[in-house]
Amino acid sequence: MELFYIETISSNMNEVKFSVDESRHIIKVLRKKNGDPIHITNGKGLEWVGEITNSDIRKVTAKYNSNCIHKNNKPNLHIAIAPPKSNDRMDWFLEKATEIGITEITPIICDHSERKVIKPSRMKKILVGAIKQSNQFHLPQLNPICTFKQFTEKKYLDIKMIAHCREGDKKQLHQINNIQSGLIILIGPEGDFTKREIEIAKVNSYAEISLSSQRLRTETAGIVACNSIATLRKAN
Repeated sequence: MELFYIETISSNMNEVKFSVDESRHIIKVLRKKNGDPIHITNGKGLEWVGEITNSDIRKVTAKYNSNCIHKNNKPNLHIAIAPPKSNDRMDWFLEKATEIGITEITPIICDHSERKVIKPSRMKKILVGAIKQSNQFHLPQLNPICTFKQFTEKKYLDIKMIAHCREGDKKQLHQINNIQSGLIILIGPEGDFTKREIEIAKVNSYAEISLSSQRLRTETAGIVACNSIATLRKAN
């Protein structure tokens, strides 16, 4: 199945017209023709199923056949991450974390952050591409960038953790109770969190955890956290 994304699509739309770029992709790359089925999501659980009625390379049109609502029964997995200096590395994290099943992402600015400005539109484009590629119907929530202090002082009901490389009394992810509950994991920049930041997190009820015995790049740590949680949840 090839999945497409249109943010404004709804179950009561009888017809959909694709953009020039999407139309060219549908006809030239996917080799779709009149009568072929087409699947579209709005990233909020809707699967709109239609049939191609106009295979014009500049303006593909599809008529409505049916729809399905996919409930998101996954417990929340929220990663707050300091964006790496390289856009490509952040893109890689966003793509792979979405494929694995992350539900929420917040970019954070830390004391050692090398990058303090992001492009939300670019990041959303990566997220959309990832749900299309992996046939998922729920787009991860991308929150506005904020400082470490602003984030850690927010009130959350989820289990909260901070991953860092400094010495301390840290747990492994498999030692965390209630792994099926909503989880928040803080991932720091290349220079790690400062002692001050770790103390702020602890004051705000964040448990210290270790993701690996090796020092990981920021984006790698984010993927390790996502994959470890997904694996543990399946096992439980």
